[in-house]
Amino acid sequence: MATTPPGCHNSLDSRYYRLCDTKEVWGIVLEAFALVGAVTSVAFMFALLVLVCKVQDSNKRKVLPTQFLFLLGVLGIFGLTFAFIIKLDRWTGPTRFFLFGILFALCFSCLLAHAFNLTKLVCGRKPLSLLMILGLAVGFSLVQDIIAIEYIVLTMNKTNTNIFSELSAPRRNEDFVMLLIYVLFLMALTFLMSSFTFCGSFTGWKRHGAHIFLTMLLSIVIWVVWIILLLNHTPGPNWDDTILSSALVANGWVFLLTYVVPEFQLLTNQRNPMDYPMEDAFCKPQVIKQSRGVENRAYSQEEITQGLEEIGDTLYAPYATHFQLQNRTTQKDFSIPRAHTQASPYNNYEGRKELS
Repeated sequence: MATTPPGCHNSLDSRYYRLCDTKEVWGIVLEAFALVGAVTSVAFMFALLVLVCKVQDSNKRKVLPTQFLFLLGVLGIFGLTFAFIIKLDRWTGPTRFFLFGILFALCFSCLLAHAFNLTKLVCGRKPLSLLMILGLAVGFSLVQDIIAIEYIVLTMNKTNTNIFSELSAPRRNEDFVMLLIYVLFLMALTFLMSSFTFCGSFTGWKRHGAHIFLTMLLSIVIWVVWIILLLNHTPGPNWDDTILSSALVANGWVFLLTYVVPEFQLLTNQRNPMDYPMEDAFCKPQVIKQSRGVENRAYSQEEITQGLEEIGDTLYAPYATHFQLQNRTTQKDFSIPRAHTQASPYNNYEGRKELS
């Protein structure tokens, strides 16, 4: 019978010794950070429900269901940490292999959907609807669900739940990383999509894109480090659970500090008209040219041609202003004619013929 480590109760199962063993402090430290992270995630979820009525910008309100789903994924990540602190057995094995990829795929899919919507807003194009953003997040994450279910069913052969603890450490680690290939693809795609948010002209949305960009950059660093350590086999199999649980806690806090907290700071800001294109159609140069060309016939080419036919000595320059030069002609008389009296032929008539 194993000796009860200091800090643990005598009746406690040996699988849970890492949760209270003072000799293996890493388990207690990670447990504390995971517990605080889980409570913080729940607090943000309640705050999101309270602040939903105070969000003035409709495009920010459309992302709230996706962000609530993201917080559910972060809460699951902190909860999954305990499955890696507890020793690997017939229960924690399937839980680790199944939920690790699914929870991270859910979080990265939510960030991907948000980043894709930001690429439209930052360029002044029509954004996605609420259901489309939420549908993209769920749709991208479902692919990892299918992969994980197929792997679990084929590996366990439907009944053998001890297969994960029976595998050798190198084989188990390789299978674990291979199962997350699609999650790595989502990470790369989200990082690339978040970089596109810096290319638009409406700078108000670039700050949201910067939150996703920084979150993905730090997540990629964490994943590269834990994958190298897990596949290198240098620390030894005793460190595998420590590496994976540390990666979970670190990535969970990255999600909270670099994405959730900054987004909450911008959540209730007033709608900025400079973040959207002008809705007045007359502000577009092509509309001005077309409308004036139709409304003011004096500037049309047809009227200019008619003017040339009527005034033959007009000097017309095709690229000059419409105030054309003309040769000066002889001044015409536009005075009103006055009435003149005429002599009557009967003035000298006296009733007789003049003698010759």
